[in-house]
Amino acid sequence: MKIAVLPGDGIGTEIVAEAVKVLDALDLNLEMESALVGGAAFDAHGHPLPESTLKLAKEADAILFGAVGDWKYDKLDRPLRPEQAILGLRKSLGLFANFRPAICYEQLVGASSLKPELVAGLDILIIRELTGDIYFGQPRGKRTAVDGHFPGAEEAFDTMRYSKPEIERIARVAFDAARKRNKKVTSVDKANVLETFQFWKDVVTEVHKDYPDVELQHMYVDNAAMQLVKAPKSFDVIVTGNMFGDILSDEASMLTGSIGMLPSASLNDRKQGLYEPSHGSAPDIAGKGIANPLATILSAAMMLRFSLGQEAAADRIEDAVKKVLAQGLRTPDIYSEGTTKVSTREMGDAVVKALG
Repeated sequence: MKIAVLPGDGIGTEIVAEAVKVLDALDLNLEMESALVGGAAFDAHGHPLPESTLKLAKEADAILFGAVGDWKYDKLDRPLRPEQAILGLRKSLGLFANFRPAICYEQLVGASSLKPELVAGLDILIIRELTGDIYFGQPRGKRTAVDGHFPGAEEAFDTMRYSKPEIERIARVAFDAARKRNKKVTSVDKANVLETFQFWKDVVTEVHKDYPDVELQHMYVDNAAMQLVKAPKSFDVIVTGNMFGDILSDEASMLTGSIGMLPSASLNDRKQGLYEPSHGSAPDIAGKGIANPLATILSAAMMLRFSLGQEAAADRIEDAVKKVLAQGLRTPDIYSEGTTKVSTREMGDAVVKALG
């Protein structure tokens, strides 16, 4: 079992180090090889996703990823910005299905910004299509406008697009996942405005005919954003496009108390996956030892379960995280009065200890 370890930038190096520490403690004889990615790779090799890093990722059974990005790279040409590394990995490996569970642990009900009765027992799975939509659609770029309100003015443009097979496969992933949960899928779109998402709605409805045991609900994205705050426990599985999924999963993270608690898995059709926390590189707190490593540690658990077939080991990690939270240990993002504030490293050490 070979794992490509790509820490990236900012707090990525700190949080990935703790996840690796936890994986080592399981004694699973994992082969882990590290490589540069993002801004760190640009500084060393002149590109955010060097060929050597991409080769390692393709050869690995799974990828443990930290985060990429820093404000100092914002003036680079877009193809050279750190964020292009993660987009390149998704495209090159065909990582089309992104799983983002939003679970509110019993011990963190008070850390959520919502009332306890709204989030206690919360367990939502957001499935985001990851290789299509406006993030990858062509054509895109800048040009001189030939029509619109200001002909002759400089303008920028992107293209939102989805093919039928892209929608079909992510819909099937969502329905299959719902069958193992509470058998309800909410498909989020903007069919009242966008032709792309009327097509999305039609295709998802067609695929649903093969899953008569699963309830299907269609919801506009603006309403979905509101309902996530108003009645979050009314959702089971949410399936949506790349851009909407990006936004809604970050919103859902705050229901759990902190985005530092939200893991994610991005899978291709061979179950090869990239596992990363849902948050970014947070360069403003990098090196301070205050980042929450639990999302990355929980992402490692997802890696063991989905790509490496190590269900028991994944359960051990998740149980250890619950034990640590029950002990009252908190990084600053989830700290509250009456709990014990710990550093990034101390939280990782506590999870290792809780593994027994």
